[in-house]
Amino acid sequence: MAEKDFLWLHMRDLPYFRALVRSVEARFYGSIHLPQPVLDLGCGDGHFASLVFEQPMEVGLDPWWSPIKEAAGRGAYQLLVQADGGVLPFPNDNFASAVSNSVLEHIQHVDLVLLELSRVIQPGGLFVFCVPNQNFLAALSIGQFLDAIGLKAIGNHYRHFFNHISRHYHCDTPEVWSERLENAGFAIEKCWHYFSPQALKIVEWGHYFGLPSLICRWLSGKWIWMPTRWNLAPIRRILQPYYDQEPVCDDGVYTFYLARRK
Repeated sequence: MAEKDFLWLHMRDLPYFRALVRSVEARFYGSIHLPQPVLDLGCGDGHFASLVFEQPMEVGLDPWWSPIKEAAGRGAYQLLVQADGGVLPFPNDNFASAVSNSVLEHIQHVDLVLLELSRVIQPGGLFVFCVPNQNFLAALSIGQFLDAIGLKAIGNHYRHFFNHISRHYHCDTPEVWSERLENAGFAIEKCWHYFSPQALKIVEWGHYFGLPSLICRWLSGKWIWMPTRWNLAPIRRILQPYYDQEPVCDDGVYTFYLARRK
């Protein structure tokens, strides 16, 4: 079976910089078997799951009501639950696997969330997640420029600012995540860095050049006003080389994890 064109599927609905990251991540799931029942921790509006997984997941959970409502219209979950990840409303050993795609970096009380997740996943259950890593902040182009002209303090202020607008609390090494997971009863089975520093520049500058998409969202409820191939062809030509490049790289700014409940 031919691989889905994840780049197009994401960029027709999302700001282009988010589309690039999500489409690269989507390709990893084709080789991962998720035993049922599955929990999607931080499901958001369900857009990612609706494109990546062929069958609806058993449960999608998110703390915010607005994206839950949007997810309900996409049919990606059998059940949607609004709850905080630190207080999961499920019995012990309820799920055989769980995913959390680009979510944990946004959670301050991530250690509590991991403990709760360990409680509701069966022993031997798989937990799949991805997060920005220790390379993320150092690879930001504006920060690098400021460092190069001797303004390292301002460069660090910029990195703090970008982390703030990205709502990142954790851009950590695999060693830090390994300790967190061990404390919660998980062990890392496999992990890899992905998404090159060059690709990150698309994401970084997209936060600024993506303002029209934000205005469109406010006015229409959609990120893309006219999601046609001809309209999006110029931006696709820019994104395509980054989508086509080998996603796994030693200096990648995100890390993908497969962890197993002990």
